Amino acid sequence: MTSRTALLVIDLQTGVLDGCVDAAGVVARTAALVDRARAEGVPVVWVQDHGDFPEDSPGWHLAPPLAPRPDEPLVRKEYRDAFAGTDLPGILADLGTTHLVVAGAQSDYCIRTTTQAAAVRGFDVTLVSDAHTTTDAEHDGVRISGEQIVAHTTMYFRGLRYPGRRYAAEPHDRVALA
Repeated sequence: MTSRTALLVIDLQTGVLDGCVDAAGVVARTAALVDRARAEGVPVVWVQDHGDFPEDSPGWHLAPPLAPRPDEPLVRKEYRDAFAGTDLPGILADLGTTHLVVAGAQSDYCIRTTTQAAAVRGFDVTLVSDAHTTTDAEHDGVRISGEQIVAHTTMYFRGLRYPGRRYAAEPHDRVALA
């Protein structure tokens, strides 16, 4: 039986995580969720940034202990939206996926853009509220902490609404995979 839920792990690469808030905790919680997904027969789909970190370059590898199994899809992306110019739509169609559970980095870029793109494409989406991260930022002289960005991204996603779709932001240990 094909699962309708898939776990999407985005950009938890050593180079992307450099300077991110609670990176070790996010990786540990994501690893626990990956283990649970595998145990429950839920597909895990990996996304890696190949634009800023070409394959096998410094920073390209996933942060340990994260490691895809040979039968798990790896999406190589160059844009913040993991759907843009990649085989992700086809992979999810082949899996029969209608619900995405999303963890990864960076909250204000690839996580927010990909979750929004998934919503627009008609997926139900759960953002793993304690398994996404980013760095501090500055805009027009205003410093925004990584913690604030993570909180705002989670808040934004909890309020997302599209007709006939379900969205949630839940901690890794409360995410429903079925």
